[in-house]
Amino acid sequence: MQQQISVITLGIADLARSRHFYTAGFGWQPVFQNDEIVFYQMNGLMLGTWLASALAADSGRQAAAPGGMSLAHNVTSREAVEPLMRALVQAGGSLLRPALAPPHGGYCGYVADPDGHAWEIAWNPAWPISPEGYVTFGA
Repeated sequence: MQQQISVITLGIADLARSRHFYTAGFGWQPVFQNDEIVFYQMNGLMLGTWLASALAADSGRQAAAPGGMSLAHNVTSREAVEPLMRALVQAGGSLLRPALAPPHGGYCGYVADPDGHAWEIAWNPAWPISPEGYVTFGA
């Protein structure tokens, strides 16, 4: 079995609000969208933001509040962490924790998207980022 993730799909309440957060905050551009879902092409996987009610119906589960996990977006320098966090908050996100230097190194903080999904914005000097945006563990 190949070790990979193809798509991460987040349940959201408002498509336009969510799209604004990801396009204005991160600067990402959708590769597909309709009245229920928006897909963003990542480096090696897709991120989907789908109306929570449609996601629940598709999976046969009741919609639940986000929590118990976080997504991460690594940047290439310490100086890039706080400006991106500010852009995400200005685009409708909520500051969860200001950036700080954790004991294990690097620099990171947390912002929630408009639906409460936690995003760690991080710089880790031990995880280089290729020009294509690929992060390599301990390279």
